Amino acid sequence: MNAIKPIRVTEDTVTLAKADFEALLDAVEEARDLERVREIEADLAAGRTETMPLEMALALCDGANPVRIWRKHRGLTARALSASVGITPGYLSEIESGKKAGSLAVMARIAGVLRVELGDLVAGHAE
Repeated sequence: MNAIKPIRVTEDTVTLAKADFEALLDAVEEARDLERVREIEADLAAGRTETMPLEMALALCDGANPVRIWRKHRGLTARALSASVGITPGYLSEIESGKKAGSLAVMARIAGVLRVELGDLVAGHAE
């Protein structure tokens, strides 16, 4: 970034050329983006978050059922997940196929077993 040269400076204000002002805003935005990247890298290194394979992200963006996607990502069978949650495999199947939304309590238990936020399982599905 080139040096920003004020057009006018008073006790209370600084007047900048529009291009300098926009360059300053861009620099602030880039600094915030870099700080967020450092935060994410620190969270990854500390195990506070995880990455998601591209195929998984694409499937979720394409509307695949998040419970099924996360279950498979965690390496669980439908039987194992349903047993851990305390529901029947048939009920889990209905949730994964979209036939039933699943109660809030059940979805919260599923989220706990899958180690994801509840919103990761129901975002965009509350219609």
